[in-house]
This record gives sequence, structure tokens and C-alpha cells, in this order.
Amino acid sequence: MTFSITGRCADSGMFGVAVTSSSPAVASRCAWARSGVGAVATQNITDPALGDRILDLLAAGAAADAALERVVAESAHIAYRQLAVIDAAGRTAHYSGANTLGRHTVAEGQDCVAAGNLLAHAEVPSAMVSAFEAASGEHLAERLLRGLEAGEAAGGEEGPVKSAGVLVMHELAWPPVELRQDWRDDAVIAALREAWEVYRPQMADYVTRASNPSAAPSYGVPGDP
Repeated sequence: MTFSITGRCADSGMFGVAVTSSSPAVASRCAWARSGVGAVATQNITDPALGDRILDLLAAGAAADAALERVVAESAHIAYRQLAVIDAAGRTAHYSGANTLGRHTVAEGQDCVAAGNLLAHAEVPSAMVSAFEAASGEHLAERLLRGLEAGEAAGGEEGPVKSAGVLVMHELAWPPVELRQDWRDDAVIAALREAWEVYRPQMADYVTRASNPSAAPSYGVPGDP
């Protein structure tokens, strides 16, 4: 029901996930990231609790493969889960249980890992990785979105996707980028792209409003002096 790309920016230290699915509100269950630690996608028949569990192990010093192996060994119903992990050093790991749905594949690349299930074509994750790598130098959210768009262009899911989201963590305890489309009948990835294009030029202003409100620019809305 899902395809995703999980990655980091080696230059800035950002971590993030972009994900889309035929089910509603996919990013609320599947995208997990923590500043200075890593990122995780939890998908297929999802157990969202595994995201924080893996991030806790990464924060305690485990590498991506070790953290994933431990969670796989200790978790109930693990055969239903599909997981993708990147750690602070850019190491990746992934798991697709025996009950992962439909055509499912995973591709790893430089600072990223893409995974999907119920895919129209097995090449979807590799197309996502190629797009992410080709966008080196762009903001991590942009790179993740390009990966999502490439996955859709490569065939995406067997059926239409209905929700999508992108999450990026960087330095703060809260995400400077968390954009979601929780349900649309069509063009959900295009709508997520539109939200990013609107939000991107304002992104730094929202960080300033949190850290130093007196230096923040005006809101530019009716009634704002």
C-alpha cells in the first residue's frame, strides 16, 4: 500500500522521509526522524511504534543494521512489517517480512533507502534512489520529493495513491518541514509538491518565530501591522 524514501543530507545533517500510499494519512504512521540520530519508514501493515523504537536504538549508538536486527528479533507480528532505516553515518538497512503485500522491493543508495509494496513495477524504488542522488545539493525535502515523484513516474503502486507526506528533522526538537496531504482523490503527490513550493520560502521565518520572535518578519496577512 506504500512506497517511501528515507534519507539524510550529509552536508547539513538533516534526516527525513517522504512517503505515499493508497490509504489515508500515511505520513502519520510511517515517517519517523530525529535530529542527529536518523530516520525510519515503517510501512506495509504498519506498527508505528517501531519507528521510535529503532530511533531510540540509533540514539543509544547502534548502527542501522544492528538496530533493525534487534527490533526484528524482538517484535511481535514482524512478518507483516516493511522497514527502512538510515543512521547518522548514512548507513542504511531494510526489512520486508514474509507477509509484505504484493510486488515489493527495496533499493539502497548514497544516503538513502527506498522501499515499496503493492508496486506496479519492481523498478520503482531504484528510480526513487536515482532521483534522490541526482538532486545532490538541494534541500533534503526537495530531494525526497523528487524521489517520490520519480517513484510515481516509474509506475508507483498498482492502484492510485491517496495520501502523501514529507518529514525533515534538523537540529531542533521539532521538524522544520512536516507537510502532509492526508486524503485526495487524485494528484496527491502534485499537491504535496505545491505545498512545499508555498512553504519553502517561508520555512526559515517559522524557525525565527520560534527562536527570536522580535526579529521575525511580519505575517503579511490582513490585520497584521
